[in-house]
Amino acid sequence: MIVRKEADGSLVLIAQTNHAELSGMFAANWGNETFARPHPFQSAVRAAIYHDAGWYRYEVRPTYDVATRSTPNFPQVPPDPELAAYQWAIDWLTEIDPYAGLLISRHRTGLWSERYHTMSNPPPRPRRALSDSVTAFVSRNEARQEAALASLDRGAFATNYHYLQVWDLLSLALCVEEPKPTVFEPVPTGYGQAGDVRMTFEPVADDRISIKPYPFAVRPLEVCYAYKHLPTSDFASEDAFLDAYYAAVTKTRYFAFV
Repeated sequence: MIVRKEADGSLVLIAQTNHAELSGMFAANWGNETFARPHPFQSAVRAAIYHDAGWYRYEVRPTYDVATRSTPNFPQVPPDPELAAYQWAIDWLTEIDPYAGLLISRHRTGLWSERYHTMSNPPPRPRRALSDSVTAFVSRNEARQEAALASLDRGAFATNYHYLQVWDLLSLALCVEEPKPTVFEPVPTGYGQAGDVRMTFEPVADDRISIKPYPFAVRPLEVCYAYKHLPTSDFASEDAFLDAYYAAVTKTRYFAFV
């Protein structure tokens, strides 16, 4: 859950699964004379849309701490209780689309490995000490990844994994806080000998985002995310918070990339 506490004390709550759907919009519209369209296309797009499917379990019942009057933002949610859900998501998507499942497996393990050093900006969160359970999860899934990659083009897969990190970070730049000037680098332009570029992201008027070089097939590209807005963060109990969360009407915020 992406949690934004507004200046007036209200809460903007964006499900990780909604943030991931926004990533999928970027993936599905990626590609022009500068940037290669992802391939295999549907698998890359599926991975982007469902890369956070492991959060469905938590989002059924997000937690609330009465003592601190807060619900944790996604980096503060302890990973160990969610490992079974993360594994379920990997296995579920792998059964439907093995390549997409491999991508989200790599994405999940990469979040505990500084995104495998694909991105220098925005900088990855520093590597933290991992519990034995998380370490075992990473080792088990990295071994499965290596087995699957034996029959695939590793270079193309590495580019698709890198693309997925860009789409994820672009979505987070819209969701985690009000958009601000941001640099994304390196961003791959394609496969094989294609080079990497430095991409700038800058808000302009009326929820319009200037992005250079422009990576999408259509101009402008209109995207959106779903969210809930709670008028306060102060609840007497977790049940009271959950009642408000479930009752809140889902809203949509739109952006246009130009």
